[in-house]
Formats: sequence, structure tokens, C-alpha cells
Amino acid sequence: MSISTQSPTLECDVTQSCGAIELLIQPRKKDLGGFSVRRVLPTKERQMVGPWIFFDHMGPANFPAGDGINVRPHPHVNLATVTYLFEGEILHRDSLGSIQPIRPGDINLMVAGKGIVHSERERPEVTSTDHTLHGLQLWLALPKDKEEIEPAFLHYPSADIPAIKVQGVPVRVIMGSAYGVASPVATFAETLYLEAHLQQGQSLILPNAPERAIYVAQGSLDAGGTNIPEFSMAVLGPEEGVEITALEASRIAVIGGEPFDERHMLWNFVSSRADRIQQAKNDWKDGRFPTIPGDDEEFIPFPGK
Repeated sequence: MSISTQSPTLECDVTQSCGAIELLIQPRKKDLGGFSVRRVLPTKERQMVGPWIFFDHMGPANFPAGDGINVRPHPHVNLATVTYLFEGEILHRDSLGSIQPIRPGDINLMVAGKGIVHSERERPEVTSTDHTLHGLQLWLALPKDKEEIEPAFLHYPSADIPAIKVQGVPVRVIMGSAYGVASPVATFAETLYLEAHLQQGQSLILPNAPERAIYVAQGSLDAGGTNIPEFSMAVLGPEEGVEITALEASRIAVIGGEPFDERHMLWNFVSSRADRIQQAKNDWKDGRFPTIPGDDEEFIPFPGK
């Protein structure tokens, strides 16, 4: 199947600053085997926003009965993954022995640290019928002094995520603190991640952070006279009190936090050290990563030679 990544023409391109907006990013389509995603970060223009180094928008992907997400075991090091679904379900399994379905509104936080292996599949009860998957997958770079911490898996059900109204707009503070509330989701540096649903004409003043960006998962926005179209990310400048207005019903994610030094990236590995990336590559190719209990009969090979 294929998911379109075409976006409307932007009023300023990725090299221009437009008022409060420093950069407008349009995603690239990436084939993950059986379905496609919109990959927003990293790009050649911008590697990170705060500690966030990877941002994928999945779907909405419609699967017939018997088909669905089936991502074989693969490794990560020196990062943390965040999975957040709008619709559907994914079954997470990892080398710590974790088995956890993630459903809309939940947060799966997997801390790779010194190394972890996980798979993302679907339960037979899900694949037995026609179904849809829609959501976001993000990676956080870990601070240098925490890159080699012990791996961990943390699951937060939807009911534990703070939900408030700001200027009449429903907002969920998924990670970090904003609008006077704090999320229980673990962080490793100053981190911001929130979701908001705006009806046409509604406005929202965004919380401040050292670095911030808005992703429009649905709809379109105006920010200081600049249009932010659907499926685009606007990286904001340091201006405080930035207000956005929905040009139509819109679903947005706001990410940000403290700036990090540039990271090395190769395949599923992120690190502040190039030699650590090479070590992880060799360890995976030579079978030195741990395996997933009950899901150890196949894996994704390192791409290329």
C-alpha cells in the first residue's frame, strides 16, 4: 500500500524564516515494508528539535483482514522510542521480556540505553478483521551521560496522561510540563510533547521551550500570517507567546525541549560517538544483541553489506 506525502505549496520554503517560524519541513515517504510513513525528522536542514531526533507519521493505513504491521526484531542503542497512536493497536515485545499492546492515547516509552531489541506486530484478534493504524513514532536522543543506562520499558495508559482545556482547546500534555500541568512520563532532559485538537477558528498560545516545533497531523494552521499546511512541521524561533489559529479542524503535535549537540545516526542507532555506532553495527551483524523471548526466530538484517 502507499500513503501520499504530497503537501500544499508552502508560503516560505525550508531555507526561509517566516515571522515566528524558522523552518517549514515537508515529510518524505519511507517504505517500511507493507506500508509507508511520512518521515519528518531528521532532514538535511534540521536533525533535531530539542532532544527529538526522529519523527514518523504512520498512516492512516487501512489493512484488510490477514494483513497489518509486522516489524521483525531490530535493535536500538543510546536513544528512547516513543509510540503514540491515534487509531489502531500495535503489540510491542522486547528483549527485556515486555509484552504490551499499545492503544490510542497510551504512551510506550522504550529506553534503549546500552542496547535493546524489539518487535512491533499485531495480535491475531486485530489482524483477523479489516483495521486501520494511525499514529506517531518518535525517538529521543539521550543525554551523553545517560546514553549507556540500562534499557527499560515503560507503559503509560491513556487515562494517566493529563488532559486539559486551554483557551477552549483540548490539550494533552504527553511529556514534560505545560499550561500548569506535568506529565508522569519519564524524561531524561528538558522535554516537551503535547497534542491539541483545534476547531476551525480556535486559537492557542503555545508553551515556551528552548526549541519547539509544531506538526500538523490533520488540518492547517496560521501562525503570524504564515500558513502551516497538513503534514508539515514548523520549527519555531525563540519568540515567546506564539499563537496559532486553526484554518480548519486540526490535530497537532508540539515537540521541543533543550537543544542537544549533533548526534551520529546509522539505521536504528543514535549516539554522540561514531565508534559506538560502529560497535552497535558489528554487534548486531555478529549476533551479540539480546533476543526477544518468544519472538527470536527471525530478525531484520543490517541493511547492505
